[in-house]
Parts: sequence; C-alpha cells; structure tokens
Amino acid sequence: MTSQLTVTDLQINYAGTSILQHISFSLEAGEIACLVGPSGCGKTSLLRAIAGFEPISAGQIELRGRIVSGPDKTLPPEQRHIGMVFQDFALFPHLTVAQNIAFGLRKMPRGQRRQRVDELLKLVEMQDTRNHYPHQLSGGQQQRIALARAMAPRPDILMLDEPFSSMDSELREQLARDVRQLLRKDGITAILVTHDQNEAFAMADHIGVLGEGALHQWGTGFDLYHRPADRFVADFIGQGVLLPGMIINDKQVRTELGIVTGDLEPGEATSPAKIVDLLLRPDDVIHVEDSHLQAEIVARAFRGAVYLYTLRLESGQKVLCLVQSHHQHEIGEMLGIRLEADHLPVFRRHTSPAT
Repeated sequence: MTSQLTVTDLQINYAGTSILQHISFSLEAGEIACLVGPSGCGKTSLLRAIAGFEPISAGQIELRGRIVSGPDKTLPPEQRHIGMVFQDFALFPHLTVAQNIAFGLRKMPRGQRRQRVDELLKLVEMQDTRNHYPHQLSGGQQQRIALARAMAPRPDILMLDEPFSSMDSELREQLARDVRQLLRKDGITAILVTHDQNEAFAMADHIGVLGEGALHQWGTGFDLYHRPADRFVADFIGQGVLLPGMIINDKQVRTELGIVTGDLEPGEATSPAKIVDLLLRPDDVIHVEDSHLQAEIVARAFRGAVYLYTLRLESGQKVLCLVQSHHQHEIGEMLGIRLEADHLPVFRRHTSPAT
C-alpha cells in the first residue's frame, strides 16, 4: 500500500548552511502526526518543504507515491492538494463563515458546495454561525472555521502550523482533542507543528522530535516518554532526571536508591557492568511514608491533584516525585520513597556513579 506521505533522506540548506539533514518518515492515509522541538530546529521549514514552499537540497518527498520534491524538482504548492491552517487563522474578514468555508470550492457545483459547507458546519458544531463574520467569533470559533475551510476541498494532507499558539494551555489541549476528532471523522491525514508537548500527545498518532538539524525519534507519545531514542529526546520530552547507575542484566540497574527492576530500554549500546544514566520520570518515584529510603524536599510545585516535589538524595543527586496533593509536605522535610519503574531508559555515562 502506498503511503500518503513519504519523506526520504531529506536535507534543507539555507545560504550553504544545513538546516535539516537525513530526515526520513512516512505517514499513512488518515494518520495524524506532530512535529515538536525547540525553537529554530526546522519544524516549520520541514512543513513548508512538504507543502512546496521551500526547496530541498537532497532526498525526496512523495505524496501518494508521486515524487513532488527533489533536488532538481519542485511541484508547485497549488498542484499538491495540500491544505494549510496558520497561526493567525487568516480568515477573510469581509466574508461570512459560510463564504470562508466555501472559498476553496468555487469549481464545485453550487448544490454540492452548499452541501459540503453544511456538512463541515455540522462537523465543527457551528451551524448557527453560518452568516456571521469573523470579528463576531471567539478565537476558538475562528480556529474551527479556519480548520473547516482548509478541510473543505478534502486535501490529501492538512498542514497546521502552531494553530493554537495564541490560546491558553488548557484551551490548546482541548482544541487539540477536538481537532483530532474532527480530522478522524472526515478521514483527513494531517501534520501539526507545535511547541506544546501536551498538544502533541492529545492529537498525534506519531510524533517526530526535531533538534540539532536531525529527526531524533519518530514514534508514539508513549514511546517518546518511556523509550526515548537518545538523551536529546529524554531531555526534551516530559520531565525527568538522569540517575547514575550500573547495569546488572537486561532487567536490573543498580543505583543509589537500590536495584531497579524493569524492562531495559537502551538509548545507546549498553551491556552488563556498563556505567549508565537511568532516566527516572516523576511517576517512577513513589511516596511511601515508612520507607527506609528518605530524601530531602528542596522544592515543590502545586499541580492541583498532585504536588511535584524535587528531592535531594544523600549524594546530592536530585529526583522528582509526584504525590497526591492531600499529602502536603514542607521544604526541608524528609520524604519516604521507593522506585517503581516498568521501563528503564538508560544511556552511557562517562563518569563513575555514586552508589
């Protein structure tokens, strides 16, 4: 089966400087992907290259098995059947909601055009705004109409460049879930660029982590969080600390907090007796009142249902711990803990651990 999108060994250069190199991934019809990474890592450049707005220096881009970009070939954007949703929504202020959605359907017979507009208004649950103008809508409503307009011609791929960036974090995550549901209902393949990991987790089937000009990992949110491919992904995705340790076997790592047992997830080549850094997430460190393992609370952050405590071990090494918020502890107190980690992401370490 031909993939909807295939990117192979892509490279983008600007003025002789490599921006992206050796980027390869594929996307099947109906799947949703997100590109995440630090500012300036090339997320938008990659999106623009797929859309046809940026030339590539090496590799190729295929849409439904057809090569649309290569070092000496670039199919114009208007011939790629790709939809775009931008940060500012870019709705036409002089057109009504219905006219905005119908803008890309001008070649469609009037009856079919109206039917598609009605279908999308129902899909985004905004039937009552048909005759409204953009200035009469909230930011969230404008985002839905911009999405409906981009979806109207049923593009092969829909590209979204940080479409929720102007909204608060809670609304962004809710909109990401809503948009995922809308795209699923209409069977549209999509790629979202975002700087918000929660947004990516809420929306994507696949997440690509870009940084330092490379695609470090392409996988599910679960894999990125629990099985990071390298230190860059481990550091960028979620919260966590690297605890020095030594591999005993493929299920156990010896650390300052004792032997941790779980599934070893090597981010690099490792073997028994190797000195490593073990990635511990806050949910791997469990609060136990009467535990013989004690750590000093040096910082805390209230998160509503939980506190995120920063704990200092005897060696001075710090770990993070999530505790139900009705268990309130003060900075300077000792907190009983134990480790409960199913996945053990480890990376080679060049200095001896304190054990």
